[in-house]
This record gives sequence, structure tokens and C-alpha cells, in this order.
Amino acid sequence: MLDQRDLQKCIHCGLCLQACPTYVSTGQEVESPRGRIYLMRQAVEGRIQWAQARVHIDACMGCLGCQTACPSGVPYATLIEGARAAVEQRARTPFQRFVRQQAIARFTNPTQLRLMLRMAGALGIRRTPRWMARLLGAGESVVRLPHLPQQAWRPTQSVYPARTAQPRARVGLLLGCAMQVLFGRVHRATVGMLTLAGYEVHIPRAQGCCGALWVHNGYPQQARRNAQRLLKAFREVDYIAVNAAGCGSTMKEYGLLFRETPLHAAAEQFAQRVRDVHELLADAELPDPPREDSLTITYHDACHLVHGQGIREQPRALLRRLPNLKLVEMDGAEMCCGSAGIYNLLQPRLARDALQRKVRAIQQTGATIVASANPGCTLWIQQGLQEAGAPVEVLHPMEILAKAYDAMP
Repeated sequence: MLDQRDLQKCIHCGLCLQACPTYVSTGQEVESPRGRIYLMRQAVEGRIQWAQARVHIDACMGCLGCQTACPSGVPYATLIEGARAAVEQRARTPFQRFVRQQAIARFTNPTQLRLMLRMAGALGIRRTPRWMARLLGAGESVVRLPHLPQQAWRPTQSVYPARTAQPRARVGLLLGCAMQVLFGRVHRATVGMLTLAGYEVHIPRAQGCCGALWVHNGYPQQARRNAQRLLKAFREVDYIAVNAAGCGSTMKEYGLLFRETPLHAAAEQFAQRVRDVHELLADAELPDPPREDSLTITYHDACHLVHGQGIREQPRALLRRLPNLKLVEMDGAEMCCGSAGIYNLLQPRLARDALQRKVRAIQQTGATIVASANPGCTLWIQQGLQEAGAPVEVLHPMEILAKAYDAMP
């Protein structure tokens, strides 16, 4: 629900404009954060219908760059999520809601996602089908379907002991949805680095989806149903480690998701234990890396890591511990790449504009590796680099670190 007091915090100063990828692409006030806030106020006050605001609410990437730039403390994340929930309920038909919910349900169910990608591979389907794009309201299909890894990583044990005499803490690892299906190697690397740093890593069963895609697309009820499973699954650990930026950002906001519900206190307590994996490693002592590979890397700030969680320096500091690594900053590292959950399926033109800006910035650094800490960013940037013919690899910082430290379990 949108709070009038939050809407009134915007002083229309315009400092958010150059931080907003859709405003940068279009130059239109209505595609800026303050323009969207104005539309929200109009809809809440009954001066316009939510259907009139829908196209501009839909066009927002939800990257939260404006929230970081804002001097007035406007809680844009809460506002855009509330606006999207209002749009879903009041400005879409039941059929439109059904189609969107079915799409999100497939992407957030690891078994169904794996089956869908396997079938697409067998049939030679390389992009999301055009009919699917049209059902979702997009004019074209631009997203390449990822290939399933040849070997999926499945945890062989429920507890991975720390490599130190005394464990620092018990850490539960979120396996997630796309991360579990497509990025098992990142989970292996994460387990290796955490145990090297002295953490005892637990892999709870029956985890499921964290709810991020649901809440970011206007379905808080479904997000709460998913989140309740995590509240139960991670009761026995000191921290919950997350290596996907969007998941971590949502889990740290469970207190807001469950406000005015009987589970509010439990959700707040859970949120206080959530840590991005970079936070956990930055606070730990690590030995000198045995490998000293010469690498030139640039770092992409995943939106929900830098803007949603305020984590900017920890990944860079960890990478700089590698002696022969050269870290080259790209222009606009904190600007959204256009993936934004399933945004690149729903808004292909604006998503591609953002991707092309990101690819140009990467190429200008001369780096051979891009470090990216979110699965959607990784897949979308990989696609853009391949289409540009750029021989640049996209890796999670955990993969880079685990190789240098010989820490893969």
C-alpha cells in the first residue's frame, strides 16, 4: 500500500534523472523517478486511473539508482513495489495477471525451469518464443535462452565444515531458483570461500524461492507465501548467506513485506541475519592466495547489491586481495544493465538500450573478465558481449576468488 507521506518526500530536484536508465534512454520526464512519483500521487488521490499510469510504471527497471541519488530519502523501492501491486490489481485483466503469474511461477521453480530449458534445447529454440513475448505484452523477443550446464551441482552433504579449528559462525546458503539451475559452480565457489574463511556452511532442505521476482512485479501475497518457507528452513543458523543480489535485497526487506501481519517479528529477525556473501568474507581473515594469475577485470555493480543493499566496496576489496589482478573501473558501473529480473522479457527496447550502454562501457576498459554478482545481470551481459563479438568472460566474484584460492570443494 502506498503511503502519502512517502510520496510527498519527493522535492522534484532532479538529482535522480541521470541515475535513471529509462530517463537517460528517452529524455522524457514521465519516464523518470519523479515523473512516476507524480503519477502515483495522481492515482492515489483519484485524479487519474491506474490504467493511465500503467505504461510508465511498467517501464521502470526498479534498479533503485534514483534511491541512492535522492537527497530527500524518498523510499522509491517501497513506492514502485506498491505502485506495481496497484497496477496488477486495478489496471490488468484477470487473463493478463494469469499469464504474468504463470511466467514468474516457471522462472521461480527450479524443476520447471530446468525442464523448460531442457525442452527448448532439444527443440533447438534459442530465444524466448515470440508468442510468449506477445502474451506478456512485449512487441518482440530479444532474450536468448541460457544453456543448462553440462554438470549440475547438487550438494553432497547438508553441512560443510569450516577449514579452521573453530568455526566463526553457522551460515545457511540460499540455493535460489536460477542460481540453483544455472550457476551451481557459483554455489560451489561460495561454499569453498566461506569454509576457507572459517564458516560452517549449512544447506537447508525445502528452501524454494525467496519471493524477489514476485514482489518486484507486484505480487506481494505470492512473495509472502514463498518467504514463509525460508523463515522455517533457516531457523538453525546464525546467518543466511546469499550470492544473488536481487534475492538478498528482498530478504533483507522481509520486515516490510510482512508488516502488519502476525509474522512481522519473525520476518524482521530473519532479515537481520541475511548477509550477502561479500559481507561475510570482507569481515573474515583470508590466507594469501596460492595462485597469482594475471587478470584484468572490471566490476559491474548489480543494482540490488549497490542500491538495494548499499554494498559497493566489499566485492572490490576482495578482488584487490589477489596480487596480480588489475581492477579497471567502467563508466556507469552502477547503472542498470537492463536485465532487471524479467524486465528484458517485458520491455525489450529499453532493456536493450541499457545493455548496449553497458557493453560499450565494458569494452572501453580493455578487461577480459567482468565480475557480476547477480544471475540475471550475468546472463544478459553475456548475451550482449557475445552479440558484440567481444571476447570477455562474465564471472561471479566467488568464482574468481575460489580459483585463486584453490577453494572449490
